[in-house]
Amino acid sequence: MRRNGAKVISSAIALGDTPHLEQLIGPIKVMIDAYVAGEVDEVHIVYTRFINTMKQEPVIEQLLPLSSEAFEPAQKPARTHNWEYLYEPDAQTVIDDLMNRYVEALVYQAVSENIASEQAARMVAMKAATDNADNVIGSLQLLYNKTRQAAITKELSEIVGGAAAV
Repeated sequence: MRRNGAKVISSAIALGDTPHLEQLIGPIKVMIDAYVAGEVDEVHIVYTRFINTMKQEPVIEQLLPLSSEAFEPAQKPARTHNWEYLYEPDAQTVIDDLMNRYVEALVYQAVSENIASEQAARMVAMKAATDNADNVIGSLQLLYNKTRQAAITKELSEIVGGAAAV
């Protein structure tokens, strides 16, 4: 991303095969704080989306500001009641906290999909390498058997030629 001129504010590396949310909270907090402070206008995340074992696709998603499209349900349920909720502490604090947790969940999902994509690509590469190795072993075995058979045939023809000469 730096090579392409993008401003990378935070990143997490060496997460291993089983990432923990604690490893991601620091970089996420840096991104959210930079957005809240007005240092950046938008926050994007780049990862590889896992579709299936044979297909993964690169994705760039906007994390902040949150778009309303992400929150719209496929079908709007019919409202029969209007409930009034009381929030402790105030509603703004609850919303801010929920936004932080929501962004953390989005980042964790992206990291998990990225790791799944990497493992799938490794699995496919190892399967191809195993198949190629099996093909090489098969062709070498065939070459060995042909060479051995030629040596046996040569010895037999020498024996038969020697017996015919006597």
